[in-house]
Amino acid sequence: MGHQISPPLPLTANLPLLQRSSCFVDNLVFLSSPIKHRSIYSSPRRSSLSYHKPSCHRIEKNARLQRARVSFFQSTKSDGFENNLKQELLETIAPLDRGADATLEQQEHVDQIARKLEAVNKVNEPHKSELLNGKWELLYTTSQSILQTKRPKILRANGKIYQAINVDTLRAQNMETWPFFNQATANLVPLNARRVAVKFDAFKVLGLIPIRARGSGRGQLEITYLDEELRISRGNEGNLFILRMVDRTYKVPL
Repeated sequence: MGHQISPPLPLTANLPLLQRSSCFVDNLVFLSSPIKHRSIYSSPRRSSLSYHKPSCHRIEKNARLQRARVSFFQSTKSDGFENNLKQELLETIAPLDRGADATLEQQEHVDQIARKLEAVNKVNEPHKSELLNGKWELLYTTSQSILQTKRPKILRANGKIYQAINVDTLRAQNMETWPFFNQATANLVPLNARRVAVKFDAFKVLGLIPIRARGSGRGQLEITYLDEELRISRGNEGNLFILRMVDRTYKVPL
């Protein structure tokens, strides 16, 4: 990204329910265990037992309510599981200095949690989703081109790193802060429902000196998990990127 032009910062990449409404079938189920009650017209000395057969409308209404309850509790359970995974992921990566301090075991643990979240991803076409719009902060990565762990820490990008994406223009921008303030902008070309090709077209060194791309700044990005606040992506070299939304209103320069 910027001073690291080659490679640049990669862009962080029910079974159907068969239902049949049938009063005949529903009433058979109901009559298999009839409800007994005392008739209000019976005399004090003699009571009669009668069966109340509900209308089709009531049976179907009750069935719909039951299905709605099941769907609600299943959704709540699923959301709780997903939120717990997100919390676990954020707590795990918090002390890892954006991944620079992660051991191989910690990298594997982060990857396992990320894959569990990816398995419950609800956004099928992320590059078309409004959730993608805005500026994201990079929280964790396995990319050595970003982390540069073989360099002295003073020569690394020690400040926050951001990436912005706009789905209406399919533009993206990578931004480093302290100490280099390098930037890169790119066009995104959809390849399938989740993967895009990344074509960088301009760089800025120290945030001021423009450099035109010469065709080397290319890559691919697969967005594997997306919601209102968290994004997980994987690059074409297998690197993992975890980002958090910080500014939904930010627009990438054209």
